[in-house]
Amino acid sequence: MHLNILQMRTIILCLLFIFLMSPDVSAQNYTFKIITVIESIVPNGLGRSRMISAEESRDYKEYTTSRTGEDDDRNKSDRSEIRVKKFDETKLLNFFNLGGIRFQNIAANDAVVTSKLNELSAQGWELAFINTGVESHSGDDDSTGLFITRYVFRRAN
Repeated sequence: MHLNILQMRTIILCLLFIFLMSPDVSAQNYTFKIITVIESIVPNGLGRSRMISAEESRDYKEYTTSRTGEDDDRNKSDRSEIRVKKFDETKLLNFFNLGGIRFQNIAANDAVVTSKLNELSAQGWELAFINTGVESHSGDDDSTGLFITRYVFRRAN
């Protein structure tokens, strides 16, 4: 059976189309970046609110020990080795002031955080996850309170 030129071109184009349209079965690799927002909910505006972004990386393996029944040694890493000294710290406003909850401060924080999120998006980072937590002020005997939000970004390698 002999194929003419037109039939061969058709077969080649079909195979090329199948190859180009087939899903990529290789695993996607990402680089991740975390932005942490800590907003104070301490009464009278006494707390500190910040947006934090590490600007240097750490390899978790250097600070990890795999423990077993036979090998129960703990990791001997010094905390100063883990500590990051190069990071961005953006000042935010506290949720409370002397008059109570301050909605204008919340709106201002939203504007600042949105600016950071938009900048990361423009740099090719995709917002993958958001995690939140709260340790709230619970009355006169408790002068603490934090609202923390972690924005986890990813970018394809």
